[in-house]
Order: sequence, then C-alpha cells, then structure tokens
Amino acid sequence: MGLLSSKNIAKAKALAEKNKEKIASGVNKATDVIDQKTGGKHADKLKKVDEAAKKYAGGTQASGDAPEAGADGPDDSGDTTTS
Repeated sequence: MGLLSSKNIAKAKALAEKNKEKIASGVNKATDVIDQKTGGKHADKLKKVDEAAKKYAGGTQASGDAPEAGADGPDDSGDTTTS
C-alpha cells in the first residue's frame, strides 16, 4: 500500500472537509509570509491563492480585504426609500 493509495486519499479528503477553516487560515498565514519575504513581488498571485482557500472554506471575503458592500457602508442599490 503506497502513500497515494485510494484509502489514504479518501482519508485526506475527509480531513480536509472537516478542517476547511484551519486550512484557509494556514494558507493565509503562509501567503502573508511569502509576500513579506518577496517584497510583494508576487502579491497578485498570492491574493488569488488566499481567495481560493477562503472560497474552499465557504467564505467569500479574504481577511484583510475591504468589507463587502452593505456591511457597514451605504446602500448602493439605488433605492432611496427609508424604512
């Protein structure tokens, strides 16, 4: 039985499913360190990696990004009526 057996792959997938937030957090920390060490040279690529990890974890907003529209800002929907 090798390292990449179907049994081991199934176990890895199950663990990844249970720990999505931890994986996203670890990826975010790693990309921050890489960005710092490279002086921002690969920031665009690292941002995509962060976003993909956050999306996998079920979120839509990577940490450190601006808040989503409507979170604390004005409503840009064009509706001028008040409740």
